[in-house]
Amino acid sequence: MEKVLLSVSYIVASILFILSLRGLSSQETARQGNMFGIAGMVIAVFGTALSDQVDAYATLLIALAAGAGIGALMAARVQMTAMPELVALLHSFVGAAAVLVGFASYLGGADHGGSRTILLWELFVDVLIGAITFTGSVVAFGKLRGTLGGKPLLLPGRHVLNAGMLLACAVLGVQFAGAPGHDGLNQLLAIAAVSGVLGAHLVLAIGGADMPVVVSLLNSYSGWTAAAAGFMLSNDLLIITGALVGSSGAILSYIMCKAMNRSIWNVIFGGFGAEAPKSSGTAATPEGEVREISLDETAQELMAARSVVIVPGYGMAVARAQHAVHELTDCLLAREIRVRFAIHPVAGRLPGHMNVLLAEANIPYDIVLEMEDINDDLPETDVVLVLGANDIVNPSAETDPSSPIYGMPVLQVWKSKRVVISKRSRGAGYAGVDNPLFYHDSARMLLGDARKTVDELVLRLKTTQAARAA
Repeated sequence: MEKVLLSVSYIVASILFILSLRGLSSQETARQGNMFGIAGMVIAVFGTALSDQVDAYATLLIALAAGAGIGALMAARVQMTAMPELVALLHSFVGAAAVLVGFASYLGGADHGGSRTILLWELFVDVLIGAITFTGSVVAFGKLRGTLGGKPLLLPGRHVLNAGMLLACAVLGVQFAGAPGHDGLNQLLAIAAVSGVLGAHLVLAIGGADMPVVVSLLNSYSGWTAAAAGFMLSNDLLIITGALVGSSGAILSYIMCKAMNRSIWNVIFGGFGAEAPKSSGTAATPEGEVREISLDETAQELMAARSVVIVPGYGMAVARAQHAVHELTDCLLAREIRVRFAIHPVAGRLPGHMNVLLAEANIPYDIVLEMEDINDDLPETDVVLVLGANDIVNPSAETDPSSPIYGMPVLQVWKSKRVVISKRSRGAGYAGVDNPLFYHDSARMLLGDARKTVDELVLRLKTTQAARAA
């Protein structure tokens, strides 16, 4: 009876996880998707706890309470700006857990009723992918947090080095699978160490501009290592869940690479197969004068406009300006000005980062448009307000073959009648590339913190409206 209940709970949980992924495919159903995922996990945990495979309930309760407490504390304290590095850190937990489960299963003499050789190869795959996920995610966390630099570490012969480490793991895997008893422990430790170095090196060789894709790719790795652990433990739910996460993460990574004009192999191997720049090798230095604009002038431009497009970027996230932006949107809509938001696929530090921020501020979903849906309308737009974005509005991605971001599709904001760029400074973006947009004839720089800037714009718009109403 307990086996039947366990199977039923796993089936129900699997269905809920599938519905969760489906819900997360759009902003309108994302909350519902999260609820499906939570319900599926609760059912899976309780189903497993009530099975005949579990008897150490005191240890289980302590582990659940500790994990839930730590998770709740992290969720309560984390800011939306720190969400990308938190996601990377959580991926590292999955990798570390897979490695620890692999060693525990090996030392504990795990047996899923099949061939011992097959079990050992499952252990090998689990530890290999888990270690790569763990160290790669730790490096991604450091890069996203700013502890590590955003520039790629391109060692001479790095691809040969990566191939050598993979070959070494394969040789160790063969030795491990053929070792009797626990005699393969040294090989398993060596596999974990070498694959850990490989994971760190792979992510260190990837530039900061590609970090959003790396986060998605590491999510895929965490899914595959969970699936490998499922085969090792004969746990159908882990296999299904891992396959769902692994495949969805891989598909998202491919979509994002396509949106950035990147090869997926380029991102995985840190430049593998990438063509060298066709020019002299030094990016062109933008020429011209940066013209600033005041808050009063910006408010006048907005009030005189018939169509306004807002481009949110990481600067908006840092300033936590999304709620102020909602107020600005309401003010403009009250004047019957058409307002829309332009979202680049890799804006921020995480896939969907800007969508989450705008949803948090209750910005209507129907005015939040993706890059391919808004670019054609920009030439007819009166004012584009760029809030803390940089690389995703950089014209050199289209005009400068020597630029590190050349070929990456960008929001063509310079084609609008007026571009107002709200930034704290004139500094380069996350990719470390200067932006010719700052010197464009239609562009004006509005320096300052995004939240304070938008708050002041809202105040000026409200004051003007009140004066006219009086």
